[in-house]
Amino acid sequence: MRGLVVIDMLNDFMDPRGILYCGEAARKIIPEVKKLIEEFRSRKEPVIYVCDAHDPDDREFQAFPAHCVKGTWGAEVIPEIAPEPGDKVLPKTRFDAFFRTELEEVLKELEVTEVWLCGVCTSICVMDTAAGAFFRGFKVVVPKRAVGDFDPEAHAFALRRMERIYKAKVI
Repeated sequence: MRGLVVIDMLNDFMDPRGILYCGEAARKIIPEVKKLIEEFRSRKEPVIYVCDAHDPDDREFQAFPAHCVKGTWGAEVIPEIAPEPGDKVLPKTRFDAFFRTELEEVLKELEVTEVWLCGVCTSICVMDTAAGAFFRGFKVVVPKRAVGDFDPEAHAFALRRMERIYKAKVI
């Protein structure tokens, strides 16, 4: 079975007022992500949101400004694609959505064998989550119009790397 993993479609990344706003190029993926979510829901296939949810003193803030702090507006999913009853929402604190989360257990419980990844940033959380999925034996699919990045070169590199190294099917 397929499962859609929606990565970090949060106010701090996707809204111009967000602390780590990814830019207009990233906002352009919203309609594609929305279409995927609707398709998966209509087929009764799982939709799982994985969302940065940092403590105020998270060590990631040594590399990036404080963002997506638990309980803040910045850590909320953008309203255009808000989770609905039946969707899963999992907090994460690192780039790889499998690292110290329940994602693997949830996917196995739902009998997901093929993970579709969408969201931001292609070169950070999407690519690291693709690695996590690959190393756990999941097939990986990345719809390229449904992933975005603040850096076009890093975005292109990440798509190639996921395809070549993690055997992701980039469509």
